[in-house]
Amino acid sequence: MRGTPSPERVVVLALDGVYPFELGIPSRIFGAADGHYEVFTCSVDGRPVRTNADFTVGVVHGPEILETADTVVVASMAPSHIPTELPAEVAAALDRIRPDARIVSICTAAFVLAEAGLLDGRRATTHWQVADLFRRRYPQVDLDPDVLFVDDGRVLTSAGAASGVDVCLHIVRTDHGSELANAVARRCVVPPFRDGGQAQYIEQPVPESSAAGTAATRAWALERLDQPLTLADLAGHARMSLRTFVRRFGDEVGLSPGRWLIQQRVARARHLLEASDLPVDRIAAEVGFATGASLRQHLHAAIGVSPQAYRRTFQRAR
Repeated sequence: MRGTPSPERVVVLALDGVYPFELGIPSRIFGAADGHYEVFTCSVDGRPVRTNADFTVGVVHGPEILETADTVVVASMAPSHIPTELPAEVAAALDRIRPDARIVSICTAAFVLAEAGLLDGRRATTHWQVADLFRRRYPQVDLDPDVLFVDDGRVLTSAGAASGVDVCLHIVRTDHGSELANAVARRCVVPPFRDGGQAQYIEQPVPESSAAGTAATRAWALERLDQPLTLADLAGHARMSLRTFVRRFGDEVGLSPGRWLIQQRVARARHLLEASDLPVDRIAAEVGFATGASLRQHLHAAIGVSPQAYRRTFQRAR
């Protein structure tokens, strides 16, 4: 009999000025994944780390544990702690990472990876507020500040704060399939899926509390994705004029109703490709795309792969 696979080791590197919220994300997400991961936290010297808040974090491990990591996550730090050049102890710690290890940055930690040369020639992201600074310092990096995270194979980068949750869930989904990722999301009470290509929420106004919302209509639409929903259908359900509905929808979601529908259909199609053996044309019909060709077009636009290639990835995980 084959033994139970050993859990993947995730090591989180905490640097001075670390944000406590982002530091805790890997442990919370990977720790809820039914024992598939073990998570450790280290500093560059094994000593306590100053956070950007009014407390210091004690860590058990020094940089030597990075040599054992399958995945290394560098947690973000306050902008005032972004290094202009890599401190010797940080460079030495990063040098301990195995060549085949996966490396993940959350938010401003992309500056650390870029300064170490780990992002040269790669597509990457970081928080939109520091994107201009990043571009000036690292023109050799293909920066996309308009997305939640970028998966560039061995190296993954994410934008600010909660996008660290998204990239960690993406790793669980890639490694072990959507069912486990969805279960982790439920346990952590977070959205199970936000596409890496979804725009960062930049200066998005909060709708007035007195305004009638579109949440009920969105829930209604999600139950009818297989139907040819029109803007008039959505506005009619919300009992709003077309103009009012489009404005309120944009205020609450940050997308047009049509773009949101496409995203939901692609997300549903991805789940069916991961968790079922239904033919592509049948999945297209189930999620409201007119043809399999339409599904292929929208899936490729969203994540750059065909349905067959996407399904093969998750069949291996399953």
